[in-house]
Order: sequence, then C-alpha cells, then structure tokens
Amino acid sequence: MMSPFLEFLVSQKVLALQDAERLEATYQEGTRSLEAVLLEFAKIDDDTILKYKGDFYHLPTVSFDTKLIEQNVLGLFPKEVVTNYRIAPFEQDGDSMRIAMLNPENLKAREAVDFLARQKGWNTQFYVTTEKGFKRVLDQYSGSLTSEVGEALLYADKSHDLSNKKKDKNEEEQDLEEVVKSAPVSKMVSVILRHAVDGGASDIHIEPQENESRVRYRIDGQLHSTLSLPKYIHNSIISRIKVLANLKLDETRKPQDGRIHIEVNGKKIDFRVSTLPLAGAEKVVMRILDVTRGAPTLESLGFQGHNFDTMTRQITKPNGMFLVTGPTGSGKSTTLFSALSLLNKEEVNIVTLEDPIEYYLSGANQSQVRPEVGYTFASGLRSILRQDPDIIMVGEIRDNETASLAVQAALTGHIVLSTLHTNDALGSIPRLMDMKVEPFLLGTTLNIVQAQRLVRKVCQNCKTETQLPPDLAERAAEILASISDTVLYKGINRTKPTYYKGVGCAKCGNTGYQGRLSVSEVIENTKAMQQIISKGFDQALAEKELIQQGFISMRQDGIMKALLGFTTADDVAVATKE
Repeated sequence: MMSPFLEFLVSQKVLALQDAERLEATYQEGTRSLEAVLLEFAKIDDDTILKYKGDFYHLPTVSFDTKLIEQNVLGLFPKEVVTNYRIAPFEQDGDSMRIAMLNPENLKAREAVDFLARQKGWNTQFYVTTEKGFKRVLDQYSGSLTSEVGEALLYADKSHDLSNKKKDKNEEEQDLEEVVKSAPVSKMVSVILRHAVDGGASDIHIEPQENESRVRYRIDGQLHSTLSLPKYIHNSIISRIKVLANLKLDETRKPQDGRIHIEVNGKKIDFRVSTLPLAGAEKVVMRILDVTRGAPTLESLGFQGHNFDTMTRQITKPNGMFLVTGPTGSGKSTTLFSALSLLNKEEVNIVTLEDPIEYYLSGANQSQVRPEVGYTFASGLRSILRQDPDIIMVGEIRDNETASLAVQAALTGHIVLSTLHTNDALGSIPRLMDMKVEPFLLGTTLNIVQAQRLVRKVCQNCKTETQLPPDLAERAAEILASISDTVLYKGINRTKPTYYKGVGCAKCGNTGYQGRLSVSEVIENTKAMQQIISKGFDQALAEKELIQQGFISMRQDGIMKALLGFTTADDVAVATKE
C-alpha cells in the first residue's frame, strides 16, 4: 500500500504514479525517511515538500531557513520534549503559542503540547515543517544557546566569586586569559556568529543594558532581539570577541576596530568588529561580510526603466566619473561592484581601493586602505595611478585630496567609480565643489550621479493586495500623478493603482518580507548640465534640466516599485523621508 502523502503528491500531479511506486519501494527499505527519499531521488526541493505537507495536513507551514527562534521562546519547552516528540514552540504573542510539528499525525506529540498548554494557559496553533526545517530548530536548541548559557553562567558565577577576592595584577591577567579561553564562552560566541550568518543578518550588536547583555541581529535592515544574557557574562563575551579580532584586551577606554575570519557552512565569512566604550562596559558591533559571494546584477538590485538604461549607457563610456551617493548601509558598495562586473573584461586593468573589501571580483586588483600605517584613500589613489589602470574604484571620497585626485584620474582617460555621502543625487555636485573641485573640471569629468536607499522586498510567495491609510494613499497618489507617462514603469495602472503587502509564509519566516532592493534617482551629466556645473552650478537651472532628462526621484521610483508589488508604500515613505 502506498504512503498517503505519496498518493497525495500523485493526485496533485507533482509525481507520476510509476515514480511514486518506485519511491515507495525505496522508502520501504527503511534506510531513509520519506522526505529524504523525495529530496534525493525525486529531486523535489524542500520548499515544495513544505507546501504540499501544509496542503495535505490542512495546516499552515513554517520554514526555518531564515527564521531564528527567540531565546525566551526556545526555553519554553524542555529540550527532551522537543527531541522526542519533534515539536517546538517558535513564536509567542501574549498567551498565543505557535508550535511547529514534523509529523502532525503524532497524537502523543499533540497530547504533550496540550498538557504543557494547560499548565501555562496557552492557546496553541499548530504549524507543519519539514525535516530540514526541524533540523534547523534542533540546531538552535543543541547549538546551545540554551545549554552553553547555562554552562557559561556556572563559570561566570565561579569567576565572579573569585573576582571578589583581592588579586595582584598577574592573577587578574591569568583570570582574564582563562575567561577568553573558556569552552562555554568560546562556544557561545561561535554560536552567536553562526546563527547570525544562517539567519541572513548583516550586523550583530552585543550591548550592555542595565540588568542584562542584549544580542541583536540586523536582518533586512531591521534590528531583532535574539538573546538576553545576564549582565555579568557580558565582559567575557566581549573579551572572547576581542581575542578573535586581535584587539587589545586591556584597552577598554577607547574604541577599537578589527576583523574576524571564519568559515561558516563552507563559506568564508569576515566580521568587521568595532568596540565602543559605554558607561561601565563596552559594546561590540560586527558587520558580516560574505567574501565568497559575487556581486549581484543591477536588475536584481531593483534597477529598471529609465534609471537602468541611463546607468548602463553611461557606465560604458571610455572615461569619466560614476558616483553613487547615500547614507551608510544604503548599498552603495554593492551597486558599484554590480557596475564593475559589467566592465570586468580580460583586456582591462581594474584596480580598487576599499575599506573594507566587501566583494571579491575575479580578475580585479583589490587593495584595502590602512590609515594606521598612512595608507589612506588619497595616498592609495596616488599609487594606483602608477599601476597603469583602466578602471579605478575608490571606496569613498572623504576629503579634498581624494576628490581632486579622482577628478584628475577621470580627466586623464580613466573610468573612476566612487561613493559620496550626500542625501540626494543633486547634492553631490555642490558637495564636490565644497571639496575644492574646480567647477569646469567637474562639469567635464562627471558622467553620472546615482543616489539610493534600501527598502525591504515584499515576499513574492505571500504578497496580497492591501489598502493604504488615507494620508499615505493621498501622498502616494500625488507622487504617482507627478510621474510622466514616458518614464512610468510597465505594468502600472494609473486609473486603478494597487498596493501590496506580505502576509507571512514559510519562505519568509512569516515576516512578509524577503531581502531588500534599492530605490534610486539618477542624474545624467548631459551637455546642458555640464554648462550649468561649469558656470558654478545654479540649482534652479539644474532642476529644470532634470525635468528635460526625464528624472525620476527616489520617491517616484519607490512608489512605482510599490505599485508593481516589489515593496510597500510604507517602506518607501520611511526610506525616502527628509
């Protein structure tokens, strides 16, 4: 007799009957689970299995590919119950508890949950997950954010008792060395780093609070609390991170910067470490850089229509400057490397100067600045010009000297790509003039200025139409009305604008979002704009020229992407607010 789930897959035309019979025979051998057989022999991916498991059991689904369970929720069920019954709480909202199940037909598992729910006064809602998803849950239990905290606390208690005794300097140094080498603390830090990478975080914050040490991950631009540790373990965690980053353990009065290089799930990961002394303790922030990933394409970053056409046309010019502007964390470096990928050919010499190196580009010569030894963007750029470059990428124009050298390089036949900190694209021109760049040189060398922000992407698996609040709907309608038909993105209906949101599903960890994309504005340095810049830059004339170019502001770009279902109008409003 065939397994009911296989029969269901046949009825849904996911499997042919003869294939299902073959898989059933393999499954009956008893060496693999049914899901493992489907993954290995039917080449059905985990997302598909999860979808049809939900349909089969008539239950909502949850994936743990990018979902991290908060520490206080992990501790609600004993690990033995989770392991034995293959059930786990993953989200709590007041007295409502969401429970992931591997096998909803396991009546004993449901009884165990009902027993715990009666004790705690919970209202439970069951979700189904896959073996792969449940393994991720077990990793979060056994990865030992729970057990290692317990061990670390025992050690910290002992250290705390010892620290109350009077010690000489040598004894204090020995105690500190023992703390940073301690297995529980070491493993705890390792788990914090690994979970951040697995969860798709871009940054880790470990910060002292009044009565605790808080760990937060930044995922899709939002900070999420992940762990709360007792305050007295905080210094041990910070010390361990300092050891990994080759920072001075005994320096707690001023900030330090360092790097940690580790391998996570076969990927080489760099953590850019920054410590900051606060009142009574230090805070650590770590930026996560996956050095093995390649730069995405401009299309995958969200560029389209007029902006995309302008960028691709200008980037292929034989010389001149390509500037990307925006605040820290707006994706400027990623956009630069996407542009560099278009130019990366064997016959050209690409040299980059970065702080830090965030992407590795095959065939490019990438160098990292080190201000502590006098190797700055300005001094590095002077050296690069003696390396016979065709294309130069300077991570950031920070000072007058770097700005002047970048303009001179563009003037002498090089393509120069760089970033600048300004609020919008137009503001970059007076900013460069403030850096003592001559207007006539700037007008001659500048090709394009592009400003951007990052917004969260709506999960395409669970997006649904939504109504905007009246004030936001009115503002969005005004922005839409200001966009000319010549630059309006294909697929947008002016007469019946529709906005979207994600309701939450297995693929996005029930957040409604999955990843981020850019909203941007692009200024092309046309002949008319060159004259405006060369004559000292009259902003009123520049704004008139932008209208002639078909200029799309970041707000307009964002609203059009919201109408296409790529992001939400609310995210656009937040990202582009003045």
